Order: sequence, then structure tokens, then C-alpha cells
Amino acid sequence: AVGAEPAEGVHPAVPSLRPLARLPPAHAPRRPRAYAAAPSCSAYFASGCRVYKLEISMEEEMLSRGKESLLIPINAQVISSSVVDRCPHRSEIQSVVLAEGEGDSCLILGTVDSYGHLIVSRLDTVAEDIDRASYSVPPHDSGVGEGSWAGLCFSPTHHSTVAVARELCKSIDIYDQDIHIRSLRTLWYPSSVRFPQCFPQGSECSSILAITEGPQLSIWDFRMHNNGGCVQRVSGPTGGILYSVCTSPSGLIAVGGTDRAVTIYDPRRWSALSRWVGCSKYEITGLSFSSVDQSFIYVQGVDYEITCGRWRESERAFSFRGDSNWLGFSKCANTDVVAGWCESGSIFVADVRQDLSVIG
Repeated sequence: AVGAEPAEGVHPAVPSLRPLARLPPAHAPRRPRAYAAAPSCSAYFASGCRVYKLEISMEEEMLSRGKESLLIPINAQVISSSVVDRCPHRSEIQSVVLAEGEGDSCLILGTVDSYGHLIVSRLDTVAEDIDRASYSVPPHDSGVGEGSWAGLCFSPTHHSTVAVARELCKSIDIYDQDIHIRSLRTLWYPSSVRFPQCFPQGSECSSILAITEGPQLSIWDFRMHNNGGCVQRVSGPTGGILYSVCTSPSGLIAVGGTDRAVTIYDPRRWSALSRWVGCSKYEITGLSFSSVDQSFIYVQGVDYEITCGRWRESERAFSFRGDSNWLGFSKCANTDVVAGWCESGSIFVADVRQDLSVIG
């Protein structure tokens, strides 16, 4: 996620020739495992058991245009780099998430490692001292068993509410700060978890979770006890696996996975509004709706390309490529600034808010 004020009256169609930056591998540890970005164009990413912060210069022209709306990045200048000491994990960090805290100068940084150990820190984006407050939550089962992928997400309305997903345990643990509220048990291995920004069926979105598990999209309300809290299941591709889920401000839910297609669901009827087939050459592992215009969606596959396009028309708008396969990407929660990281250790940052023109 990257924080910045959105420009008025722009659409994510044709980006300008300034904002995409490439950080060469020399400035980052090899194969970063998780990443997020902050409002000042600072990058927070994890490699191994540590979290790093990079200050990125975005003043010069940092991209050129190729054929078919392809963005070609140019190396950017790294102003400074540092280690974030508030994340003392003992095993490999699997996910890093940034959320906006109270006030313009406060961010909330959450990290979770392969055994489900959660650390949440409040960061000051203005002063150099980022040591405001933090808390650590050990896994509910004391970390017994084998380490695996783990993910987390903050509630969009109550940032003290955090959901931690653990793949091999088939569990989602809900916390209010360091207090464990409830554990949800999935049928399949969870691969992505999100709090919807809006839920049109009358329930508070702060208690609703959208989870991809195996070939299914499941919706959970952790205030309910019937069916273990699961309120809806939607089957995805036959024989396939869903890897990513995202939600729009209006409540739409998008999923993608091994079938290389993005499916958009309407929670009011749980029917597919649209299905963008072939939007990625390989399995889809990352999705995010545009904050400027939710008719656009960003799609990240396991190859080296990220695509933005209109999901309703199944129409590609633009794309940009890394120098090797993507390990993942992140987008600001409230504006169209996206970032990604590659197997080579390079980090790419793209600001697609400015100087955009509408596709006819």
C-alpha cells in the first residue's frame, strides 16, 4: 500500500511517463518475502526475520513507454535505508501490511511470521522516531507444528481488529489488539483473507471476512456461531485453486487463481457480475480494485507482468513488467499507487494517479 492524495477527475487508463521507479537489487536483501509502502514513498519490506525501510526519490523521470501501453522502469535513487527494530520475529516473515492510523502522520504496521506470531507497531511518518507503541501476539496454539504461509489484514473501520490466517493449520485467528477473540476453521487451506470495505447485506463490515480456501470463496461473520461462523460459500473453478481476493468500496468481491481469470461477485445475490478470462498468462496471485475508478482492477500473476484493465469489458488498459517473476504486489488503500517486488530483489513503485487520460 502507498498513501497519497488522489488527483481529481482522473482514471487509471494511460499512465504518465514519470512515476514508475525501479530499485536495483543492490539496495535490498535477496528475495524479499513481503512488502508494503508508505505515504512518503518509503518502502517497508521483509526478508527473513527482519523488516527494512527504504526512502525512495521520485523527483526525476523514472519510466519510458514501450509498445502496447507497456511501462519500462528506470533505476531510482535510494535516499536511505534502515532496519525496523520493532519487528523481532524468530522465523521467516510471511506478510507485511500497512494501515492508516489516527491522524495524518501515523501508520500501523503489521507483520506475521510462518508460525502465526503477530507484531503490530505504530509508526510516525514525520519524525525519525517510529517507536510509538507496539504489541506482540504469540500464536494461539503456541506455534506448535510446521511453519507455513501466514497472512493478516486489518479491519477498515476498527484498526485494533486483526485477522491472521495460517495455511497448514486451516485457521483464521481474530484479535482485538493482543486479545484473542475467536478462531475460524476453514475446510481447505486458506490462501488470502480480507475485511470487506463495505457489505451490502446489513452486517457490519468490521465482523465480516472474505477468505479464499482451495477452490472456494467463503464469507465469515465471526459474531455468529452457526456453521462455525461461515455464512456463504461460492465455488470457484472446477479443479482449480483460488489464490487472491479483494473488495471494492461498493462491496464487490473479486477472486483469481489457477484458472488465470478474475471473477467479480455481487454479495447481494452471490452471482458473478463478470468474468475476465485470460487477463494473466499464468496463475493470479494478487488483485486490487482501483481507488480512482472501481471499474478498473490490478492483476498480478506469477510471471513478471502486472496488468490494469476494465473487468466489466475484459479490456486491458496498461501493464508494467519487472526484471524477473513477481513475488507479489501492494496498492495503497485509498489511491492508485502500486508497488511490487521481484525474485531478483528489485522493487518497483508506480504512481498512476497523475496525468491520466480516459480510454474512449
